[in-house]
Amino acid sequence: MTLAVRRTAFPSRVTVVALLVVAAGLVFAHRLYRTAEISLSGAVLSVVSSYGVDVVPERQTVYFGLGSDTPLGLRMTPECTSAFLVLPLIVVGAVMIALRPRIQSRVLFALGVAALAVVVVNQFRVLTLVGLVNWLGVDTGYYWGHTLLGSMVSVFGGAAALVAFVWLATRK
Repeated sequence: MTLAVRRTAFPSRVTVVALLVVAAGLVFAHRLYRTAEISLSGAVLSVVSSYGVDVVPERQTVYFGLGSDTPLGLRMTPECTSAFLVLPLIVVGAVMIALRPRIQSRVLFALGVAALAVVVVNQFRVLTLVGLVNWLGVDTGYYWGHTLLGSMVSVFGGAAALVAFVWLATRK
């Protein structure tokens, strides 16, 4: 009795390798990703804030409330970036494509939607933190915005992105 192993089609193999390269890039170039993410936060805050906003990309820091009584700087640390929520989605997507090449387009679409959702959720988390600092002051607002409510936003947003990814990738 011989077991035949189905080989992955060439384009699917290229996609799998590309996804794994992107995943490795997120790990090894996370500083660059965090710089882009905090720059996006600065752009969003500039639109919604009535006070000054400044981004220092080399420190992955956004300063907001400039000119107010409660200016504050937020640094995008490795633990707070959306990269580590996107990373498992990319790896799972690569595995799914390797195992079932015919669902490649669905997986890539689902991966794009889920990754975008995770990035948006992380931006919403930053906005929540800024709003609570402006409302409750630096000490209380930062605690509620970063530790408690910010974590809940990340967990629920990440879970919703994961559900969307699985649903979009596996539906027929």
